[in-house]
Amino acid sequence: MQKKSSEAIVEMINVSKTLGDENRSTTVLQNVNFRAHAGELILILGPSGSGKSTFLTTLAGLQSPNSGLVRLFGKNIQEYSARELQLLRARQIGFVFQTFNLIDALTATENIVLVGKFVRSKRKNLVDRAINLLDLLGVSYLARSYPGQMSQGEKQRVAIARALMNHADLILADEPTGNLPSEQGLEIVKMLRNEVRRNNRCLIMVSHDQRVASFSDRVFSIQDGAITQQSK
Repeated sequence: MQKKSSEAIVEMINVSKTLGDENRSTTVLQNVNFRAHAGELILILGPSGSGKSTFLTTLAGLQSPNSGLVRLFGKNIQEYSARELQLLRARQIGFVFQTFNLIDALTATENIVLVGKFVRSKRKNLVDRAINLLDLLGVSYLARSYPGQMSQGEKQRVAIARALMNHADLILADEPTGNLPSEQGLEIVKMLRNEVRRNNRCLIMVSHDQRVASFSDRVFSIQDGAITQQSK
């Protein structure tokens, strides 16, 4: 692991999150304290329904906690305007969603280039980078294919390429290996680990796959919304 910077890229302090109303509510995050730095690959392990996805969306400011503080790039997330948060996510955070969130009317290349427009680069440069990322992930043949023509695993690789497009400082990945055969999934994790090391990024990945732990710098368990760090 590369040397960590003193300031955390993202931090949670006593964060709790409940869903529902006063008549019926469910605690999905429970007094969570967490911080992550550049150069780290962090794994959050937990079964379905344990709060993993809510943890990621709260880190990114897509949901607000009921209590506690979230800091993103050293600033209280509540101090960002809606526009500032939108630009921050577009330029500095890469997302790998469990449901891919690809646009059906766009090709693989166009889906990737779309997020690149926020960095104000020339279109040719964006297209070249998108194609290079598809090649890196072993799916360059999908450049002109639409999501409806892809397998689940192919969609996942395109989604990962999109997350890497803007050289994001923080990558948030929700079950990035879930739609890939086991060996291919581990290859993707190795590639993401190399990306983190080479460019001093921070990757926070949630998964139920214990095998991913061997590629991670720190491993946390989440159960019923509570997070604890595992010893390695």
